[in-house]
Amino acid sequence: MENLYNSLTGLIRGSRMLRLVFVGILVLLLLIPIASLGRLVSERQGRAAGAVEEVSSKWGNRQAIVGPALVLPVVRTRTLLSPSGEQVTAEEPGNAVFLPRSLRTTGSIDSQVRRRGIFSVPVYRLDLRFEGDFAKPDFSQLGIDPATVEWDRAHLVVAISDVRAIQEQTAVDWNGQRSVFVPGSGSFAEYQTGIQAPVAAGPAAEGYRFSFPLTLNGSMGVSMAPFAEATEVQLKSNSTNPSFQGNWLPSTRVVGKQGFEAGWSISFLGRNFPQAWTDRTEMRPAIEASQFGVDLVEPVDAYSMAKRSLKYAGLFILLTFALVWLIEILGRVRVHPIQYLFLGSALCLFYLLELSLAEHLGFAPAYGIAGLAVVAMVAGYSWVIFRQWSRAAAVAGAVAGLYGYLFVLLRNEDFALVLGSIGLFTILGGIMYATRRVDWSAPAHPGPAGRPAATS
Repeated sequence: MENLYNSLTGLIRGSRMLRLVFVGILVLLLLIPIASLGRLVSERQGRAAGAVEEVSSKWGNRQAIVGPALVLPVVRTRTLLSPSGEQVTAEEPGNAVFLPRSLRTTGSIDSQVRRRGIFSVPVYRLDLRFEGDFAKPDFSQLGIDPATVEWDRAHLVVAISDVRAIQEQTAVDWNGQRSVFVPGSGSFAEYQTGIQAPVAAGPAAEGYRFSFPLTLNGSMGVSMAPFAEATEVQLKSNSTNPSFQGNWLPSTRVVGKQGFEAGWSISFLGRNFPQAWTDRTEMRPAIEASQFGVDLVEPVDAYSMAKRSLKYAGLFILLTFALVWLIEILGRVRVHPIQYLFLGSALCLFYLLELSLAEHLGFAPAYGIAGLAVVAMVAGYSWVIFRQWSRAAAVAGAVAGLYGYLFVLLRNEDFALVLGSIGLFTILGGIMYATRRVDWSAPAHPGPAGRPAATS
């Protein structure tokens, strides 16, 4: 058995190709802890999401505001057959929904950061003011007899996704008359949560003007729907990291160190729902698809960046091992497989340091500290292996260059593919140039571990 082991060891030491295959096996072996690190990142990301959910449940969730809409109850008459076969008429309640002719919304978002343990959650206080007008309801387009409308039950509805976060009592100024909002979305069947106010609507009026304020808490972001023929929204905030979302981007926006200002101007021609409908028509999917707004996000998501950096871990280990293997071939030294594993373990440890430090310091500082620590460790251990500072500096410099290159890739996601392709092309060209004089068919003559081979 000992003779067999010695024969296999001698065969591997004497064959460059077998040593290359063995190095590849070591790279595959190190992908096991890399996969575990990927699961760890997902676990920490889940904990962060749990912290966000906990804070949001107490402060206020992401807010979606839909409205205002004028809801007019109607009484429909249906003809039915009685059990005896006679025709009888029955009254059936229903609702007609009308949207504003114009709607202007102005407001401010006071962004804050709440912490739950080591996790930070962006929250805000939203102060809005709605102004606009409704045209005289046209029932002909809905096939409704105006005589069946219950004008005394007319109400104005604003749907709000998280009504618990409303901070102040509010009232609507409706054609000069004040009406206080009460809980519930009333007969606005599309949404179950919101506020409503009874309003004085009648067939004699040519239109209705309205205005009301709204103050509520929220977290992560806010969205609205274009609920008028002409919808205008003006928002300002002290948040310096807005991410505009939805079916429309702002027509004007200014983002600076003090915050942002953004404005939307939206025509009803660009949406997929009408100005009026009845409760027999399902409009919610079209309304949801038309929403727009802003998310208040961190400039860099440490967990997403950590996941992206892990995708390059196997390649970086392979390239580092390839450099060490080239030093073996060109410098006629021998590196033990255990020493390969130690170097690979240091490279794996980088991602754990990056993740743990990023939760406290942010991604960029954590990346820099983890990179410097691992490069210093690799430099010191490479000197132990090769006993030459030039070779140790070559390995440490290559690792430092890879980490710097990875940081550029992470910061420039749109150009990651082209930068990665150019980088791999350059590295392959360098390896081909460095090994241009190597006789691959000749047997290897390795010297003792970490030292040049003896020459005759």
